[in-house]
Amino acid sequence: MSGMEIASYLMAVVYVISFLAMSAILAKEAGRRVWLFGKGREKQALPATLFRLAFAGAVIWPLVLALVGNPITADPLSRVLDGPWFDILGHLFVVVGACVALISQRHMGVSWRIGAAEGELGPIVDNGPFAISRNPVFVGQALLFVGLFIVLPGLIQAALTLALLVAIVLQVRIEERVLVKTLGQPYHDYQQRVRRWIGTHRRMEGTTP
Repeated sequence: MSGMEIASYLMAVVYVISFLAMSAILAKEAGRRVWLFGKGREKQALPATLFRLAFAGAVIWPLVLALVGNPITADPLSRVLDGPWFDILGHLFVVVGACVALISQRHMGVSWRIGAAEGELGPIVDNGPFAISRNPVFVGQALLFVGLFIVLPGLIQAALTLALLVAIVLQVRIEERVLVKTLGQPYHDYQQRVRRWIGTHRRMEGTTP
């Protein structure tokens, strides 16, 4: 592995550790459990499994590459995206994605949770990074995994990135249903102001703030 590949891998590991540590800190601050994948009426087993697979793979797969090399001979993706400029671009994505995800996670404060369940949600957070994205943590995680794929291109890393992206899409749909049912009109108003991934909705003429 090159120096940039090692740096990107270490950044990903630091992110995973920081994510778990901050989740524990925020759970203590909130005085409740934040792991909600197994709670509530919505079935969250599939996205939960995909998230675990993706993050475990992000930690383990680069070690496999470093120790034994890519077991897939003539991996087409490893040749297409090979080169120092791809490494620099991918590393930038990894760093920016990790920072966006961690800052957004901390900004949620006592409303932080992993998964969603009725009666287990804190107040709406609609300022800071959440003023320009309803899901900035997921946006950051997606950037991080896309960056890892660019730095460490290959079929396995592509599969891990795809697993993460599918998990995000499934989980966001679940969480939005729970949030609408639990928080009602305030969350619906938030949906009208801020886009799901990034950006704000243009206010129609004649509407009041």
